[in-house]
Amino acid sequence: MDLRSWLPRAVPEWRRVLSLSLSFWMQVLGLAVLVLPEAYYRLTGNDYDPYFFWWLGVLLLLAGIIGRVWQQGVSLWVEWLRIIAVGAVIVGLALVLATPAPAAEATEAETLQIAVPFIAKEEGKRNRAYRDAVGIWTICYGSTRGVHADMWMTDQQCFDLLKIEVAEHRTGLHRYFTPVTIAVRLPPKRDAAYTSTAFNVGVAGIGKSTATRRLNAGDVAGGCQALTWFDKAGKRVLRGLFERRQREKKLCVDGL
Repeated sequence: MDLRSWLPRAVPEWRRVLSLSLSFWMQVLGLAVLVLPEAYYRLTGNDYDPYFFWWLGVLLLLAGIIGRVWQQGVSLWVEWLRIIAVGAVIVGLALVLATPAPAAEATEAETLQIAVPFIAKEEGKRNRAYRDAVGIWTICYGSTRGVHADMWMTDQQCFDLLKIEVAEHRTGLHRYFTPVTIAVRLPPKRDAAYTSTAFNVGVAGIGKSTATRRLNAGDVAGGCQALTWFDKAGKRVLRGLFERRQREKKLCVDGL
């Protein structure tokens, strides 16, 4: 038996395949689309839209499989025109398939209905003014605005004040979200989860965080997971913060 017959050999017209084959170039591009964005993320830490690139890669590979039974042309420029046209159609399909289904934008009232009692339970309430850990006069659910010694507020006053401050945090945080995120990726519960974390950590801290960048990129689950990273004081994980972040994550992924 001639062992050379078992060895892989290039097809006789391999140069023509490289220049004209739709199936070859669709499979090469499909593989590149699936691998290169992930390599870019690993190297730079910058987020990208995983849904779009996944669909784009799958469609390109599918086109490559179909192209195996497609009669190849004899004209170089006609064949490349066909390759470009198929590629453009695939990009369009990937954009459509990766776009989330339209959803009703969460109103402020819907979010506050969830966020205010959630935050109230997490923060705890003290009706009489007190000095916090760094000596700042604080009252109710952690409010510091206009607070002075011997100040006292009723339960209703504290709740009304909390509602105002939660709404302010939500409004401030929404400036960091893209219009698409606000329209389709922020149902009331997820909006409340992000607002709760911002109320505890600070609007800028969450607005500029990986949690927000991932959500804006379409990675909803990854964004919710990134909220749990804010569980430390200094470099130490605090049990109370850890447990709160887990509850916020649970609220964030509800219905996902």
